Amino acid sequence: MNIIQFLKNLLGFKKETQEDIMKKFLIVGLGNIGEKYNNTRHNIGFQIVNAFVKEHEETFSTDKLGDIAKLKIKGKTVIVLKPNTYMNLSGKAVQFWLKKENINVENLLVITDDLNIDFGKIRIKGKGSSGGHNGLKDIQEKFNTGAYPRFRFGVGNSYGRGKQVDYVLGEWNKEEQSEMIERIPFCVNAVTSFITAGLSNTMNEFNGK
Repeated sequence: MNIIQFLKNLLGFKKETQEDIMKKFLIVGLGNIGEKYNNTRHNIGFQIVNAFVKEHEETFSTDKLGDIAKLKIKGKTVIVLKPNTYMNLSGKAVQFWLKKENINVENLLVITDDLNIDFGKIRIKGKGSSGGHNGLKDIQEKFNTGAYPRFRFGVGNSYGRGKQVDYVLGEWNKEEQSEMIERIPFCVNAVTSFITAGLSNTMNEFNGK
């Protein structure tokens, strides 16, 4: 027994059981920090987790490698992370908080934008490629696998040749903003379903809608 575990035992800390671990979740919204990015398509991950945390009447606080919120849903502990590492270094923050909180990778959900999906549609999967997304690419490189759940929000691809970066870093147009009033709560429900009903049930209920 090492000194840290000895002190925990002495102070009455309970060692986490496998059942405890299975009840812990890490929900990650990907985005770029800074006010100028707040309402951009690339920051939909931040927008969804902001709404999710607000729905459950909690708030974020700044911690190592990102902003963190902690909440309980039906007996399950949920850690919500907004990395502050910028998009292309997201994996460092995700890896750190998975290890720190002792969370299984199947209880991780990474939320991001996707150019290959029509605006407003969502696609949740248990594994996959990065699809050219820099945030997912860095996570995959850090994990050395693409086998982790991800939640892609379609932002469409209505941009001209060479304008992809401008498009994803651009703000929602008025029509999109109007539709987001309904789409964001829908996404919050999908995240809650992932935690309470599991990946398979959530995919069946929400994918493509």
